[in-house]
Amino acid sequence: MTDLDLQLQLILEVAIAMLLGGIVGVERELADKPAGLRTHMFTAGSAALLVGLSMALVEQFAATGNAVEADPIRVIQAIIIGISFIGAGTIFRRDPRSHVEGLTTAASLLMSAGLGVAAALQQFLVAAAVAVLALIVLRAMKWLGDRLAGRAKE
Repeated sequence: MTDLDLQLQLILEVAIAMLLGGIVGVERELADKPAGLRTHMFTAGSAALLVGLSMALVEQFAATGNAVEADPIRVIQAIIIGISFIGAGTIFRRDPRSHVEGLTTAASLLMSAGLGVAAALQQFLVAAAVAVLALIVLRAMKWLGDRLAGRAKE
């Protein structure tokens, strides 16, 4: 593959990650949550970009004959740490009785980052399936939780 082909592949991976992150983000947007469509798209896309660039960097060093040891897990760890800071910004306490909001949005941002990592590793089926699972959890489990809460009030 030429350098241009590799760059186009990375752009495709980022685009797929952003699309899948956007699927999760639409649900958060419809639920009027603090992090919505664009945030989830950027989260997934940046994770894919960072993984892809780290892999390209290792390949670039190897092509010049320089030995470089790479630990791909470290890149994923760095992404998780960065997303954790963003996620923490979506969590807040509404009142003194410890009513906390934003935890699901923070978790969905982390999931979107995972979608980005999966897309960068060309695990497109996994990424798409996990995006669907995330939607099921966000929508179906909300419906179930609302039903259970309604029964508890009766």
